[in-house]
Amino acid sequence: MLVRLPTSVSEARECLAEGAVPVGGATLVWATWQHEGFPELAVSLRELPEANVLGRETVGGAVVLRRIDGRVPDVLRLAAASVGTGAVRRTATVGGNLVGSTLRCLLPAALVLDARATVLEPDGVRETDLAELVAKRPVLLSLRWRTPLTCAYRKLPGAVGGPPPLVVASALHAEGDGNGPLLRIAVRHGYDVLGAAVSYGTGTGTVTGTDETLHALRSTDLAGLPAAAWAVVDSQIAALTPEAMD
Repeated sequence: MLVRLPTSVSEARECLAEGAVPVGGATLVWATWQHEGFPELAVSLRELPEANVLGRETVGGAVVLRRIDGRVPDVLRLAAASVGTGAVRRTATVGGNLVGSTLRCLLPAALVLDARATVLEPDGVRETDLAELVAKRPVLLSLRWRTPLTCAYRKLPGAVGGPPPLVVASALHAEGDGNGPLLRIAVRHGYDVLGAAVSYGTGTGTVTGTDETLHALRSTDLAGLPAAAWAVVDSQIAALTPEAMD
C-alpha cells in the first residue's frame, strides 16, 4: 500500500481524484485491511496544515485526540479524553472518530457546540453541517464553532462487551436574538446520537427555569431516553442554566 502525504489542499484533492482511500490514525481500519486486503493507494492529511489546526474555535480533522487540550471548550476536551486508551488517543484522529467510527464519541460534543464542518472532495472544499458529515462521510478538513457560555460532558461507565456507554453533552450559547441563551443537549444512547435545543430566557417562546427546560426537552427527539439519561440531563441543566452561573 502506498500512502500519500499531501502538504496542500490541491495535492490532497488530486489524491482523492486518483481514488486514494482516506486514512487517519488507522485505528479502525487496520484490522479490516489485514483481513480483507490493503488498498493500493491511501492518503493521510497529517502533513496538511488546514487539517491540523487547533484553537479556541476550531480543530482539524487530522488532529490526534491526545492533542486536544484546554484551548477548546471543555465538552470537546473531555469527550476526546474519554476515547479508548492512551495508545488509541495517540493515533486516533478527529476525522476518523467522527467519519470513520460507528461510536462517534466526539459527535455529541460537536453537536452541542453547533459545529460546522469543512470537508474536502475531489472537486473542491466546502462547508456542511454535521448531519451530512455523518451521513455521507466526506473527508473532514476541520470543524468550527462559536465558544459557548458554558458546557458540560459526562460519559457513564459501560459494561465490557455491552452497548456503547451512555454519553450526555450540553452547552449554553448566547444567541443574541432577544430570546435569551440557547441550551443544546446531545445524548449517545446505544449507537444513536440524539440532539435537541431549547431557548432559555425571557423572550417569547422561551423557558425560564430548570423544570420548564426539562419539560420542553421531553417534547423533543430526546423524549424516549431512559431514566438514567434523564438523570444526567437534569444535573447538567441545573449546572448550566443562568441561575446556576449567577
